[in-house]
Amino acid sequence: MGKLGLPRDMAKVAMVVSNSCAPDPRVLRSAFWLVEAGHQVTIHAFDRLQLHSKSESTHGARIMRYHLGQIPYGGMRKTIKGILKFVKQVKASLRHSPPDLIYCHDADTLSVAVSLKKSHQIPFVFDMHDLHHTWIRMPAPKSIIRKLLSGKMEATMLRQAKKADAIITTSGKIEGGKFDGFEQYLQSKNLSSTVVENRPLEISIRQQKPSDDKQWSIGYLGRVRELKTFTLMLEAVKLIPITERPKIIIAGDGIKSKEVNELIMNAVESGEVEAEVSGAFIQSQFQELVSQIDVMFALYPPNRGNILQGALPVKMFDAAANGVPSIVNSDCLMGELAESEELGKAVAWGDAQAACNALLELKGAKVELRITSQREKEKFLSTVLPLLD
Repeated sequence: MGKLGLPRDMAKVAMVVSNSCAPDPRVLRSAFWLVEAGHQVTIHAFDRLQLHSKSESTHGARIMRYHLGQIPYGGMRKTIKGILKFVKQVKASLRHSPPDLIYCHDADTLSVAVSLKKSHQIPFVFDMHDLHHTWIRMPAPKSIIRKLLSGKMEATMLRQAKKADAIITTSGKIEGGKFDGFEQYLQSKNLSSTVVENRPLEISIRQQKPSDDKQWSIGYLGRVRELKTFTLMLEAVKLIPITERPKIIIAGDGIKSKEVNELIMNAVESGEVEAEVSGAFIQSQFQELVSQIDVMFALYPPNRGNILQGALPVKMFDAAANGVPSIVNSDCLMGELAESEELGKAVAWGDAQAACNALLELKGAKVELRITSQREKEKFLSTVLPLLD
């Protein structure tokens, strides 16, 4: 037996993520792959709203959720203070029981690994899900304070990332493609990375064809962070003759949930559309929700930064795994990938008529996600397992 009573070839991996992991598919996929490879994984998660159990086991991985009081998403002072408190407690926990590897999911957890590497020589992986420093600008893109804070966050992230033993990210330029991904962003900062896209573990194509009298629908399933996405959705739907309009299905929570609900319900009350709006859902409910929609709406304001620099929407891959096409932003990596793999249509942001035309083109269409997570798993393991030898 090795240290901590584990078999000699079993390493202890601590993952750190600043959400509740209830669920976070990317976090859980990486944990499952390491468990399958024979290692012990504990996920240290920050349950900001204290909605979930403090301890949970799933597919061999353990989730430890930290309850530190109600902490909002998308805020400034309270959010930052809450994350700092979470990071401090995770550091204390890992110093008490040091792992063999720390795996940081996104930039706001990097200080945990940097500190433990300095004090205990523990190697770490930085998994850059997104350009985390751009998110603070989302609630108020024109705010000078938020812009300055975003720049400071980026500088801190880059300084800490240079200490990582390996960097993984979610997007990169496709072969023969035009648009950059996060891999290229990191390259521009003299950091090398491995791309592991957010492709789902399971493929579940619907076999049953919709009946002719069934009203078709468009959907948005995920975090509700921006009102403009739903304003554009509504504008596009209203360009379709009223008797042919799709039903709108929205499921998810977020800082703009209340405003989006008011926007859509006002349109329902005025007789302009039919819609269903619901809150947060767990991963096991996704299959039921996506089975109700014919087109996924995944258009985002490009001025928030991460869109033009290579973000790939998880909902595009998840929808395609269930046969559902998506509408995404053009003139960036997500649009190029969607059309090259025939997963949907890319349209210019703000062009309601183009979005309307794309909706009508995709009505009744079925797509196939031909590249699955197996490719991503192989790249992931080839990057992480050498650090556990």
